[in-house]
Amino acid sequence: MSAVTVPEGNAFSLAACAEMIYLDKPFMERVEAIAARGLGVEIWDWTAKDLRALAARRADGARVVSMTGYVEGDLTTDAGVTRLLETAEQSLRAAETLECPVLNFHGTGLGEGGIPVVANAHPTPGDWLRAADTCARLAELGAREGRVFTLENLNTALDHPGCPFASAADALALVRAVDSPHLRINLDLYHAQIGEGNLIELCRQALPWIGELQVADVPGRAQPGTGEINYRAIATALADMGYRGNIGMEAFAWGATDADEPGSTAATNTALDQFITTFTVGGPA
Repeated sequence: MSAVTVPEGNAFSLAACAEMIYLDKPFMERVEAIAARGLGVEIWDWTAKDLRALAARRADGARVVSMTGYVEGDLTTDAGVTRLLETAEQSLRAAETLECPVLNFHGTGLGEGGIPVVANAHPTPGDWLRAADTCARLAELGAREGRVFTLENLNTALDHPGCPFASAADALALVRAVDSPHLRINLDLYHAQIGEGNLIELCRQALPWIGELQVADVPGRAQPGTGEINYRAIATALADMGYRGNIGMEAFAWGATDADEPGSTAATNTALDQFITTFTVGGPA
């Protein structure tokens, strides 16, 4: 059976994170395999990538559509803000090389295993004001370069304990406060399901400020269709409410059988088939 690809006229553009799938392939081959499905490519740490080689793949249809937009730093401490803005500038130069429109960031830098570098589970009112100011400065950088910074929500119950401004509600509050087209929320529905739930209504409330949606299922953080979230219902609701942006699969890949090693080419092909089929709306099935 041939691989499922993104159809023309689909309601959404679709992408996949190259850091979590095709783990048995060299990185550039992952990028090429993702692009062959009609998907955009998402990456994390750009400092560990051959940017020129990655940019050269664009001529063959490999588009980097989202990347991490900082290297170090946080939203509230003096040293952290300085470092965040410095490395955001560096990230913008990398984004220019890759022609990447979206740069993602978090309430603080994340260390080994996703643990916050600067944990702050209960930001003070002063922290909120400083965070909003830092986000506004990022938006100004984005406006200058014609790119968008997206603040990603994270879950603190399982993956990122102590991360400040982590919930979807917190991230949305900061994005709304700045109210710039160059600052949006990266609404990660995997994290939101663990922390908040009520995903369709959350999407509806966040809709004017969504820069991207990311998806994975719960539990396990594998592709849609492997857990408790009804992603087909969410896809239909998103189309009905008028969302026409990017949806990225930031998920591990589980295969059709136990014989398929998680993350392998066989498992990834199954995962991408499920993802694309789930989010095919408004185009041929």
